[in-house]
Amino acid sequence: MRLYKYITALVLPVAMLFAACDETDYKTFDTSHSGVYFTTDTFSYSFGVTPIEVKEHTYYIPVNIIGSVSDKKRSIGYKISALAGNPVEGVHYEVADACIKPDSITGNIMVTVFRDNLEGTYAEGYTMYKIQIDLIGNDYFTPTLDAESQVCTFSFDNSISPPEWRSAHGEKIWDEYHPHVELGSWHPYTLIKLVEYFHALEEILPETYTKIAAAYGENLESVPYGSFALYRTTFEKYIYSKMYEFFNDPDNKEMILAEYPDYPFDFPDPYAGTTN
Repeated sequence: MRLYKYITALVLPVAMLFAACDETDYKTFDTSHSGVYFTTDTFSYSFGVTPIEVKEHTYYIPVNIIGSVSDKKRSIGYKISALAGNPVEGVHYEVADACIKPDSITGNIMVTVFRDNLEGTYAEGYTMYKIQIDLIGNDYFTPTLDAESQVCTFSFDNSISPPEWRSAHGEKIWDEYHPHVELGSWHPYTLIKLVEYFHALEEILPETYTKIAAAYGENLESVPYGSFALYRTTFEKYIYSKMYEFFNDPDNKEMILAEYPDYPFDFPDPYAGTTN
């Protein structure tokens, strides 16, 4: 009898605890809602290295969910606040879409930026625009995790900065103080044309382009030691030679100076010193 009473006294509180947990879970879990959160809190984009002809760009800000997938596209709730540069929706940018893809736990808030409406020039300096995006609840999702996971910032402008190519000692390879042996003096327009001709390589040598982009970045932002030695022949034939012709063509000079009055026109001849 004593043993029975002891077991009963032990089992009843445990049973009550499980019953309480079941009741709590039943009240708080709602299968019609999933949690939504940002994977990173800071994003940025610059038109800098894109060709002048490119007038808009859509940036995909990644968002993840905690919860069930759906076979339908589900919208994401958000609100936007201006942080810097006085960005105006519909003028400087617009949100093209904000959703979680069908049968997926990932999605995007798609922000399209309009180049021609961004203020500033190379000579006068560029305005940097920044917005804050806060996730808010809607019929599909409830913001979840910590407060920091519900907010991100997105900045955009037209500026062009020297790439982060550094020597083994950590020194910049190519900037206003360091000419590049194959590209000449640092200038934003030289970088623009370098990336432009590199992208054109995708149509000429697609396999080689894919390998270079994987190793160096799609805009050549991560070139080890600023050297293209592994692909020297390809760069000389399809990129450097094209750039040399472009910058030395008299028909292009007026157009270049109108946009970049300080352009040095010192792009090196890639075949100088070679013999046939």
